Amino acid sequence: MRFQPRTLLARIMLLVALLLAVGQFSALRIFDYFEREPRAAAAAFQAVSIVNLTRAALLAAAEDRRIALLSDFSGREGVRVYAVDLMEEVEPLPKDTYIRLIAAIIRQRLGEDTLVTVNHLGLPGLWVSFSIDQDDFWVVIPRIQVERPFPWQWLGWVGLVALLSLVGGYVIAARINQPLRLLAAAADKLRHGETPQKLPVSGAEELREVSRTFNQMSEALARLDTERTLLLAGVSHDLRTPLARLRLAVEMLPEQQADCLKAGMVQDIADMDNIIHQFLDFIRGVEGEPTQMVDLNELLKSLSERLARIGRHVRLKLSPTHLVALRPLAMQRLLGNLLDNAFTYGGGKVEVQTSLNATSMVVSVLDNGPGIPVAQMARLLRPFERMNTARGNEGGSGLGLAIADRIARLHKGQLELINRPQGGLEVRLTLAL
Repeated sequence: MRFQPRTLLARIMLLVALLLAVGQFSALRIFDYFEREPRAAAAAFQAVSIVNLTRAALLAAAEDRRIALLSDFSGREGVRVYAVDLMEEVEPLPKDTYIRLIAAIIRQRLGEDTLVTVNHLGLPGLWVSFSIDQDDFWVVIPRIQVERPFPWQWLGWVGLVALLSLVGGYVIAARINQPLRLLAAAADKLRHGETPQKLPVSGAEELREVSRTFNQMSEALARLDTERTLLLAGVSHDLRTPLARLRLAVEMLPEQQADCLKAGMVQDIADMDNIIHQFLDFIRGVEGEPTQMVDLNELLKSLSERLARIGRHVRLKLSPTHLVALRPLAMQRLLGNLLDNAFTYGGGKVEVQTSLNATSMVVSVLDNGPGIPVAQMARLLRPFERMNTARGNEGGSGLGLAIADRIARLHKGQLELINRPQGGLEVRLTLAL
């Protein structure tokens, strides 16, 4: 799998570095291409001048003085003159474009039969042949830079340009990355049902437009949620008053006239009141409650004692205690909903287990009811979703599990519905430590 940075900042920096590397390499190659021929011509002209001067000096000298003159040349400026040995073997030129270009220019100036080689007979330098009458000679020119040294000074400039470009790229990427990071954090808060703070409208026009649009969307969602809350709260409040009057009227009916209907009517009114209570719980929300370090085992014991006072007995199997960052009232509502569901649909036997591991604490509410079809488990965690058979044949609004799942996600936890192998349902709440 190809390596690819995950963050936008890293991707921009990698792209800038790659573009710099390609650009610097291309610049060096272009410079080398256009600089090679003038430099080779200058070196070749220098070599041709030395050969012509040496040849002219030897021609002007008397034949009996040429040997002494050769020795004199060899001692000056490092230029050496040797007689060509007819038996010596001349090595071919190395496969270097620059050296071959120098040799071509020298032959063009001195004649195609001129021999040119480098580092001949173990002596470094440029070797060029010339003839005087029937004698052939070598001129060895060591000071001409035939083999170009590596341009180390270029590395310093390349490093400086690369450093400045990377710093500039980092500044630009950071200015782009910071608004996106704030946007991601705000969107995450919005996903968990919280109202995020307004994003700062700054930076480039495109980023300003994104922040402005997100702020408008967040405000619109907040207004919609407020209007929905007011509407449902108003409806629920208005319904409770006639329900209370209706229940009072039912209680006051004579026993002999309504004995067969009274119990059913009272139960229906109680169910309606419970549904309204769930509506209020759902729309009230828990986002504003502060987080505290809570002993989850103590919270479960408190709920168990409260249920025991109304005749509902919960079997507790608790692991070693651990403090968890929770919203206490919200978590109490979550666990209360799970226990109410378990008693309502689970056959009357309810057990709560807790387990602790290195990264999370798990709370499991177990019952002995008929369970839930796997295909409908995800659907039942949504608001107002109910089953038509099995566990769904009791009264309710379909908000109990939705409220529990909402609170679990607010705590960055997970709520799972699992059918037990021996029968019944396990509702498993996993909270990160």
